[in-house]
Amino acid sequence: MKLERKNIQFPLWRKKVDKSILEGNETPIPKFLWALWDIENLFRNCRSKKNTDSFIRVYFSEKEFIGQIVIKKNRQYKLIIPSQLADELKKVYVMTFMREIESRLRSSKPKYKDTKIEEEIPFWEFLDIEFDSKNKAAYFNAHYVQKPMYFELFKEIINSHILTDIEYKLDGKIDFKIIKKDWRPKKELKNELGTKNVIYNLIDTINKEIYIGESESLIERFSGERNEIKNWNFYRFDSLPKGLTKKQRLEIERLIIRTFASFFKNDKGIMSMEVSDYKLKNKKNRPLSFWFKINHLRKIRSTPFKIIIKGANPVI
Repeated sequence: MKLERKNIQFPLWRKKVDKSILEGNETPIPKFLWALWDIENLFRNCRSKKNTDSFIRVYFSEKEFIGQIVIKKNRQYKLIIPSQLADELKKVYVMTFMREIESRLRSSKPKYKDTKIEEEIPFWEFLDIEFDSKNKAAYFNAHYVQKPMYFELFKEIINSHILTDIEYKLDGKIDFKIIKKDWRPKKELKNELGTKNVIYNLIDTINKEIYIGESESLIERFSGERNEIKNWNFYRFDSLPKGLTKKQRLEIERLIIRTFASFFKNDKGIMSMEVSDYKLKNKKNRPLSFWFKINHLRKIRSTPFKIIIKGANPVI
């Protein structure tokens, strides 16, 4: 049984975790807290996100974020958090997040019209929010969390691009969205689920080497090691829109390689600003003069010969 906290330092709000904060990145502040948090004195003129007086510091899981408290037209104060913090909360409140996704997927299906998902899947999770009005700082504490039945599976789904892809589709963001992921240790590569059509980065933090690559399938690409960077120990990737062809993916990869070569040491004669001790290990990068020559040759080869007859002498 979860014991009550003893380390509370500032006025506390135990907020029920819901889609407003996980997906909307904001939540209304109950009126009973206004006096306890000195809300009206601190934020009464903060009617816009552009007002710098609305900024507060938010601490969660030993990380610092910048949030805001603003007043809406209906005289309701709202706590706004950055998307990076919302993503962190989704990883902790896995069950609530998954239930909200399930609810949104059901919303377009008639058979679920009269069902209430919180009654069908009954549980609640709570986020403790303490506010230090003197320093305009909020402290988030995940005290009451519902443990998933299949914890490791749920964690991998949350960390993969799958749920992000579903969210984009539900929000109508399907025109041209690239799903960007953070660095993960090499041992976690085998857990990537359905990772297709990607630009990936490998890094060897010991020998200070970096590599850029592309692949139709991330896991299949790494059935063997990369000779260019044999001792890589971290990876990350960007999942490209499904409509892109292999040729387009290759062009994006070459662009990124060429850009990185301008910043990092390389073996291909490309002028670099060498902003770091890291070295780019790609073999595909070429100096601009090389590509100018290739393009020139292509133009020559693709230009048809024209024969013009002037009298008896053909001109080519």
